[in-house]
This record gives sequence, C-alpha cells and structure tokens, in this order.
Amino acid sequence: MWQLLNSLRARLSLLLVAAGVVGALILVGVTRWPLPQLLAWLHGGAAGAGEAASAAVTATPPQDVYIALAVGLVLLMLAAIWLAGRALDPVSRLLRALEGAVASYRDGDFSFSIAANRRDELGKLIRMHNELGHTLREQRQHLAQRELLLDTVVQNTPVALVLTDAAGRVAYANIASRHLFNEGRSLAGLDFAELLAEAPQVLRQAVESGEDALLTVDMDGSDETFHLSQRAFRLQGRPHRLHSFRRMTRELSRQEVATWKRVIRVISHELNNSLAPISSLAHSGAELARRGDVDRLPSVFATIGERARHLHGFIAGYASFAKLPTPRPVAVEWAAFLEGLSLHCRYRLASAVPERPGWFDAAQVEQVLINLIKNAHEAGGPDDEVTLSIHDVGAEMRVEVADRGPGMSETVLAQALLPFYSTKRSGTGLGLALAREIAEAHGGRVLLANREGGGLRVTLLLPTAKAPPRG
Repeated sequence: MWQLLNSLRARLSLLLVAAGVVGALILVGVTRWPLPQLLAWLHGGAAGAGEAASAAVTATPPQDVYIALAVGLVLLMLAAIWLAGRALDPVSRLLRALEGAVASYRDGDFSFSIAANRRDELGKLIRMHNELGHTLREQRQHLAQRELLLDTVVQNTPVALVLTDAAGRVAYANIASRHLFNEGRSLAGLDFAELLAEAPQVLRQAVESGEDALLTVDMDGSDETFHLSQRAFRLQGRPHRLHSFRRMTRELSRQEVATWKRVIRVISHELNNSLAPISSLAHSGAELARRGDVDRLPSVFATIGERARHLHGFIAGYASFAKLPTPRPVAVEWAAFLEGLSLHCRYRLASAVPERPGWFDAAQVEQVLINLIKNAHEAGGPDDEVTLSIHDVGAEMRVEVADRGPGMSETVLAQALLPFYSTKRSGTGLGLALAREIAEAHGGRVLLANREGGGLRVTLLLPTAKAPPRG
C-alpha cells in the first residue's frame, strides 16, 4: 500500500511538472509567438504582417492580451483534464473493481477476482486482492465442511437436542428430539411449551424449573431415565436456550450391575475373612474339648466372638447405608453441637463458631463428621493437624475437615465418593459415600480437594435457606 501511494505521488509530481511546462509554452505562445503575429495579421492584413508582428511584439493591445490569456487558460485546463484522466484512469478502474468485490464479499460471494496484467504497484495490489479472495474461498469451503460434519454428528447423536429462541419457539432440533416430542416430524418453528404440554408431567416440570435434573419418565409402559441439561446463551446477538435430553437407562443399568458386583465382591471378601477363622476356631475348640484341654477354650470362644461382632458391625454398616432415614432438619446451635461432637472424636477447631444456627439433622451430620474426622486421623498425618472449621457463607454453611496426610491421587479423588470404593485393606468404602448420601439428602454436597503443602480437605456444604430467623 505504501508503495502504491509513493507511486501515485511520483506520477502526480510528473503531471504537475508536465502541466507547468505546457503552461509555460502556452504563455510564450500567446505573448511572444505565434499568437501576437497571428492577431496582427488579422488586424493589418497579410501585406503588413511583418511590421505588425514587430509592433505586436513590443506592444500588444489589452483586448488581444485578454483574449490570448483566455485561450491559454482554456487550453491549459483541457490539457490538465486530459493528463489527469490519463493518470487516474487505472486507479478509477481499480476502485470500481474493488467496489464490486467488496459488495460480493458482503453478500457472501468470494468468487470475485480482478483481471489485470499490470506490472506496477496497482498490479501488485490486484494480485494481493485475488490471493485474499482465494484464501477466503478456501476458508469458506473448510467452514462449510466442518458445519456439515458438526450437523451430521448432532443430528445422529442419541442425545435429544432442542434449541429455542427468546419467544420459546424451536430454532433447531435433531433427529432424537423429533422422535421424542413429535413422532419423528420436524419441530422447526413450533412452540416448545405446546410440545411439552403433550409430554409426561415430570418431564414438563423439569424443563420449567430451568435447572439440570435426573428424572424417570413412563414411556410406552416402561420407565426411561433422562438426564436433562439446560443452558442459556446468545446466538447472533439474540438469547437462546439449549435443552439436552440424554437417555440414561442403559448406562444406569450398567452402573447398577457394576455396583452390585462390587457389593457382592466386598461382602464375599468380608464374609470369608470372618467365617474362615470362625470355622477354623470352632474345629479347634471341638478338638480341644474332645481332648479335655478346657483351659484354652475361653480364648478360642473369645476370638470367635470377636470375629462375630466384627461381622455383625460390617453387616449393620451396610444396612444403615441402605436404610438411611429421611433427615429431619431443625435449628442447631453450633456451640452445643461441637461440644457433643468432641465427646466422640478429637479435632482442633480452626475457625470461629458461627452465630447463626445450622439447619440439619444433628444425629446424621454428627455421624458424618465422626467418620470424616476418623478418616483424617487414619490418613497418617499429625493428630494436632486434624482440624474442623465452620464458615457461614450466606445460603450455605461450609464445614471443612482437613488433615496433613498424603492426600489423594486424581484417580482416587474421582472415585472416593462412590459406594464400596476403598483404598484401605479393611475399609468398607461406605464412609465418604454415606457422607455424600446424607449431604445430598439435606440438599447439600460433599467436595474433596488436596491441600497445598500436603493433606486432604473434605468440605460438607449444608443449605441454610430453610433455617428460621434468630430471636
């Protein structure tokens, strides 16, 4: 571009020089020769042309001078216009071509090219423009191919996708959503609320809530489980909402089978660990009794009783997890609650006691904290680094149990909250799972995170929105 401007400056400079030379020639022509001689000849005739010419050179009448100047100015303007037109004609043609190209680009047509065989700066600009058009055409083709691939994937995914605009009308829907809501027919332009009116009530209520949900719907005489995800965003400057309905029945069935297999393995392992010693000790006790060696029988019976109690506790733990009662939240003063908790486990309080009471089932939350603090002590860190902190964060109470043990790997963090998952040889895998179950029953959640400097932090979030006001 700078080369083009410099070239245009050079050409205009040459034109100005040429115009100056032409103007000088015209001035000489009208003041010296040949215009004065021609005027003298016209006034005095051909016979006195020589004398008139001499006189015209020395003194030209004012009227003739004005006529000469007018003729010179006209000739100079015509020459300047002609020269300017000749100089700017390539630029004008290029600007008209660029105007057409820009209009084509605005309409989405990138096939426009400018034909020119110039070898100057204008030719270079034209070649750059044509290369730009070629690049845009290639990008347009690649974009169209990617859009086609994306549309093919979206249309054939088993997840039902419905995109609605600000008015609630369907702007886009894939094949799965058409089969789910309209018996395979197109949904484009239909009112999504009217489609939901024909859907099962639980599905309609889940969409109207505007939040993600896991729901079970009775469809064609069988239960189908869906995971509903809803997101709002702006598309081309306008608000839209995307609803995705993912069938989870098969996946949940596989997870259920895998969970039952894990339960059976854990129970079988624990039963074998208890029943095998009991069977062996019973046989030994019978042999001792047959020999009359009764002095060793009390220790045998004591060991059998210990293994039986362990087995009873193991079964009771699973039963309590399977039969977890519905929590009965009440207002709980933290000072009294922490005083009772300190009778069951050792911890260091690392925060001030909140003034606002909690709103939870005290017995269930106490059991959760006892398990979490016990796990913190078993993590292997210093006992005085096992801390408990409680923070009032508005709509939630954040209860944190932290330790300075080795923490957890990413793999363990991802599975630690699953039932029956344990890294301990004698663990049941129910402690963290029970904590999550109780927290979710209260409308809260449990979070796990490694601490800087080593250790693990388990966060129990409990809602406080239902708590009655103090006073």
